[in-house]
Amino acid sequence: MIKKILIGIDDSTYADAAAKYGFKLAETLDAHVGLVHMIEPVSLAMTNNGADEVLGSPLQNFDNTGNLELLKAQDEIAENLITSTAKKYGGKLQVTHFNEYGSTGEGIIDCSHEFKADLIIIGTHRRTGLDRLLMGSIAEYVVRHSEIPVLVVPSKE
Repeated sequence: MIKKILIGIDDSTYADAAAKYGFKLAETLDAHVGLVHMIEPVSLAMTNNGADEVLGSPLQNFDNTGNLELLKAQDEIAENLITSTAKKYGGKLQVTHFNEYGSTGEGIIDCSHEFKADLIIIGTHRRTGLDRLLMGSIAEYVVRHSEIPVLVVPSKE
């Protein structure tokens, strides 16, 4: 029985299609929804402290005010996305929010454990060929590593 559905979202039309589908399914099943948005660490080139100008330094190692402001802005954008998605599709459903930092695929899997989800729903952009090889696929990662069923909602480009 599906009582908890975790939906992975970002600001893409693919994620929006998955959210719309996921909320409709949750409404049909009277399921609790978990919305997860992952913020992946960013690398930026540094020049003042001798860090590699090409590869940069991981954002979590930064300690200056400008970088803290960037983190704060990312948090705010993520919270706004989660809140607007819940308002747009949530209706009277119970919704739990997850706004996490880290690898998107791993983060979705981790949140599914924390939420004790019965189903994960994610969107896909249907990459193929070289584009898929170079860019990877979060949906594919989640499908391969999840211990619970994953529903992948395709969306037209």
